[in-house]
Amino acid sequence: MPGFEWRVAVERAVRLWRTSLQLRTIAITLVLSGFAVAVIGGYMSVSVGANLFDARRDQLRGTTSNAAIIGQRFFDEATEQLGADDIDATTTDAADAILNAAASTGVTQFALKRAPGEEGPRSPSDLQSPGLDPTLISDDMRAAVQGLKELRTVSQSVGLAQADSTVEPGLVFGTVLDIRGSRYELYLVYNIQDLQESLGLVQRTLTLGGLALILLIGAVTFVVVRLVVGPVQLAAETSQKLAAGQLEVRIPVKGDDVIATLARSFNGMAASLQNQITRLAALSQVQQRFVSDVSHELRTPLTTIRLAGDVLYDQRETFSPSAARTAELLHTQVQRFESLLADLLEMSRYDAGAVDMETEPTNLVYLVEDAIESVATLAESKGSPLRMVAPGGYFEAEVDSRRIRRILHNLLGNAIDHGEGHPIVVWVDSDTNAVAIAVRDYGVGMTSAAMERVFDRFWRADPSRQRVTGGTGLGLAISLEDAALHGGWLEVWSAPGEGSCFRLTLPRVRGAVLSSSPLALPPEDPAQEAINA
Repeated sequence: MPGFEWRVAVERAVRLWRTSLQLRTIAITLVLSGFAVAVIGGYMSVSVGANLFDARRDQLRGTTSNAAIIGQRFFDEATEQLGADDIDATTTDAADAILNAAASTGVTQFALKRAPGEEGPRSPSDLQSPGLDPTLISDDMRAAVQGLKELRTVSQSVGLAQADSTVEPGLVFGTVLDIRGSRYELYLVYNIQDLQESLGLVQRTLTLGGLALILLIGAVTFVVVRLVVGPVQLAAETSQKLAAGQLEVRIPVKGDDVIATLARSFNGMAASLQNQITRLAALSQVQQRFVSDVSHELRTPLTTIRLAGDVLYDQRETFSPSAARTAELLHTQVQRFESLLADLLEMSRYDAGAVDMETEPTNLVYLVEDAIESVATLAESKGSPLRMVAPGGYFEAEVDSRRIRRILHNLLGNAIDHGEGHPIVVWVDSDTNAVAIAVRDYGVGMTSAAMERVFDRFWRADPSRQRVTGGTGLGLAISLEDAALHGGWLEVWSAPGEGSCFRLTLPRVRGAVLSSSPLALPPEDPAQEAINA
């Protein structure tokens, strides 16, 4: 397909232009140099042409004046020797003398015309070269010549038609002669094609010289840019390798110039970063191992404590009120401790990059219904009715249902804790590429500063608030990791006094890249708006 190939070629050219600093520098330099050379060359061409034309016109004006003087002298001498009656016989000889006087400067034709109103038997008839185009001598030029009061000249540029149908440049000069008291107009036609050829040679020389200068500037620019951009490209490639984890790569250092100084500074920075990253990586591994080991080591005594606590909890009816309350507190805190250990182990797996995901096609509507049912009793105790909005559509997606269920439990638990007894709405919607779940409460809400930290580990918006779900402070951090593991987004919207909304967006196919979410943040809720109204 020619159109498709053309678009591909244009896209490649645009990509090359955007990514190649060397190409842009050379191209811009050539364009600006070409513009400068064109302006200078055009000015020089016009200036040289004008100077050549003025010089030739001045030369031909002088030649015309000399020829007129010779012709005038010839007529004066002929009149004295031959008499007035024989003046007609000398006209041809005078014309020949005039042409001979101007022959060296390229005169081609002439005309000798009696001025209007001049009469007398001794006046010679009009004489002109055979084949003279009468349009070469315009009426305006004749009027200008007739107005001359002394031996001066008038010039006019004309085009001379040739036998091969070409037109060559020419000049026509006019002056006046006085023959026995009668005024005659003398016109000489000059061919200045040699001047045009000289100007053409100059223009071709300027053009070739300009092209050669542009190519030379391009070559110099290429060499200079190569010397400057080459080390920059090498530094960029080295930076990419450093970013990819190849911390041992360095830039070769050659010489003592600015580029070499830059290379040494870059290498020093890379070495410092390598040391810092290595130290932090080692520290992170120690920290992860410590958390993992502590979590595992605590499981054994915790199991014993939980078993003993369960025994005490089951027999609390036989205890005194204070002992029974102590058994209940012990049971609750042991459960919370187990949940905290489980979350710590999960975070350590994420930190170590040792998390696997088992995906299968799952209908998220059913998953949301199960999650809502599991917290329905808790929501009822807080006075927050739960409502699901599922418009219908695709819904099924390749997800790890265990992790998605955990995200839903965390979001619903937070909504119940901060819902202030207001309704909690869960939206489920999807399109061809993604599926989204949004959990909205109409409780206390959060400030913008709180939203920036809501996914931080062990951070709570209001530590003084009493929580009924026994959260560990890791729920949203784990939920964010679970969403990222699926290639999805977990986003939050909140406003003080208006509640909060968490939106989970997941690709319907594992490995797909998200570009948008099927749900707005927050989604519109006409039912709640009607209640508020």
